[in-house]
Amino acid sequence: MTARKNDPSSGLPLPQRYWSAAAIWLALAMAVLDSAIANVALPTIAAQLGASPATSVWVINSYQLAITMLLLPLAALGDRIGYRRVYIPGLALFIVGSLACALSGNLELLIAARVFQGIGAACIMSMNAALVRATYPASMLGRGIGYNALVLSISAAAGPTLAAAILSVADWPWLFLINLPFGFAAMVLGYRALPATVGTGGRFDPLAAALVAATMGLIVFGAETATRSGLWAGLAMVAAGVGAGVLLVRRERGSATPSFPVDLLRNPNFSMSIATSTVCFAAQMMTFVTLPFLFQSVMGKSVFETGLLMTPWPIALGIVAPFAGRLADRIRPGLIGGVGLGLLAFGLLCMARLGPDPSAFAIAWRMALCGAGFGLFQSPNNRTIISSAPVARSGAAGGMLATARLLGQTIGAVAVAATFHLAGVEAGPGLLLAASIAAAAAAGLSLLRLRLPRQPVEA
Repeated sequence: MTARKNDPSSGLPLPQRYWSAAAIWLALAMAVLDSAIANVALPTIAAQLGASPATSVWVINSYQLAITMLLLPLAALGDRIGYRRVYIPGLALFIVGSLACALSGNLELLIAARVFQGIGAACIMSMNAALVRATYPASMLGRGIGYNALVLSISAAAGPTLAAAILSVADWPWLFLINLPFGFAAMVLGYRALPATVGTGGRFDPLAAALVAATMGLIVFGAETATRSGLWAGLAMVAAGVGAGVLLVRRERGSATPSFPVDLLRNPNFSMSIATSTVCFAAQMMTFVTLPFLFQSVMGKSVFETGLLMTPWPIALGIVAPFAGRLADRIRPGLIGGVGLGLLAFGLLCMARLGPDPSAFAIAWRMALCGAGFGLFQSPNNRTIISSAPVARSGAAGGMLATARLLGQTIGAVAVAATFHLAGVEAGPGLLLAASIAAAAAAGLSLLRLRLPRQPVEA
């Protein structure tokens, strides 16, 4: 079970393929669980460290900001030097960062450790899709992506419950120490089984990477700042980010392997799939941020009841996503995604019309419908994004896929924050209606891809 160079069209031989997939799943589960656990445990961490809520939110922000800024530069680096050479050191960074978080004695050290941890997470996330492509045969790519979606949904669903279980018997540092066995197992399996892809060997442009990081960081953080603390300061950061983006495009114009993948965005299949993903994740995040407030502040549900009512979405997604991935290997992803997003739009419309005192069953079937629709969309769409790129640009495609998800989630969260600031939590049903409209628009974008020539997976 040693890593070896493989033919991209045939994937890895058995049983190495299984061990490689297991390494990818372990690392993905670890990164998703860490994010979900930290979000749920933030009030406990803040209380035990004596930090204010406004300051403690940087435990989350520092991690997310590091990931957002570094995804595309690390994806470009992976294309040049090989994906394992970014991924495995990233696992090591994440493990060390997790240990540093657990040993932090104050908020400042914890935030610094979270930045370090975020760098490792960016290495993992930027290489994930490219390694999946190199692990599975071209004919099974959709299936492999579907399995990843299953792992992601199970991890997201388990995160809050796991956090509550840990905090019921141990202090908050154990929330980060739990990453160590996952991380070590993923490193051992990854070192032995992950595909030994060969990079293009092109020159890495540090200035372009810095411009990418500045563009993404300033735009995302500026948008969040505009809704949380200062409108004009936030808008100034967004403007600075756009300016950095303009400089970036000018610098990389004509480059065969740009750090910001403008070459891939010229492909209509790729660019429309990225746009669809961004809009869809915006609708998802609008829903996920709105519903806890709607359930607790308007419907009078407890925190425990809210957690249970949110669970049908990821469970349904996890059931449907592998099935959708298999379908995407045979049926046009634009069609499957369009149907899935249509179901998501209908489910969100039903959620918006729940009324003030719905039964648990009325909420659960609507959430399950939304999750099933999202699962039908996600695996086929991710398959299209990855397969639309040349094999040598798989890292850039995977980095852009993750960036689209983060941008969409940021847009959704900012929209909810701005609406709550202006109209209060009573605007929840209106936000769900807006999310339904966004999902319907994404469905239209997905179906428009049927007018494009069918693009086979490139070997």
